[in-house]
Amino acid sequence: MLHVWNTAGVASTLAKYQSKILGWRTWVLTRKVYDKYGFTTYGKAMTLPNTIFKLILLYTIRNYDIIHVHSLDELLPKIKDLYPNKPVILHYHGSEIRNKWSLRKRYWKLADVIIVSTKDLLESAPQERVYYLPNPVDTEIFKPILSIRIKNTALFIYDNHPKYKASLEWAKSIAKKKRLKLIVHNRAVKPIKFLDLPLFLNRFEYFIDHKWTPALSKTALEALACNVKVIRWDGKVIENLPSQHKPENVIKALIKIYKEVIRTKDVSIIDSKYG
Repeated sequence: MLHVWNTAGVASTLAKYQSKILGWRTWVLTRKVYDKYGFTTYGKAMTLPNTIFKLILLYTIRNYDIIHVHSLDELLPKIKDLYPNKPVILHYHGSEIRNKWSLRKRYWKLADVIIVSTKDLLESAPQERVYYLPNPVDTEIFKPILSIRIKNTALFIYDNHPKYKASLEWAKSIAKKKRLKLIVHNRAVKPIKFLDLPLFLNRFEYFIDHKWTPALSKTALEALACNVKVIRWDGKVIENLPSQHKPENVIKALIKIYKEVIRTKDVSIIDSKYG
């Protein structure tokens, strides 16, 4: 199983737990220039120009049974041209496809199966071959450190994208209403490395999530894994990581999706204890 690209670190988490739980030979290939937060904790972020990276990637694919492409749908024509019989899963994670299904059709139509990370991405999606898969959280990395928790504090993380402006004002109003000391962190100005994030999140009693889509962000899910309370888009407070986001449950759900794509293909990798 080869995962291509590593949007928000999802590929690293999936590949790691596919190896741990299923015993599969898995790997992740991405480019370091697009991994400024250090998401690639499993696999390799390559320091190569784009053209050379693509050549190495296309050559590497020959050694894997299933190809799981994250976000980078523009690669599908070349992958399918070179390896027409290999199952290719296309995994969309957010803005790269939100409200763009018609625009990106020339790419996603080549996938054997399409996966989306949040339910709102199903809007305008083709009715067949598209599945929702909850984002996994690496619970070996994100876990509670109660000794550093500061009561009555809240964290809001944002970047310079315009969509954060309304959420930031909302976060301020929520903190004021609940009498919480709010810390606002601009990750565009001061990036937090992925492996430093658990320690950072654990300092706070609350994490205030974004407001623009009715879905918990991946960072909010990671905060929940640290037992940090999350205030979600509708003001509701969530205190526990939903079970569907635990890695072992995501892997089980993913096996069912893989079975859909290889019904007519002879791929022995699916023969596992979840098969």
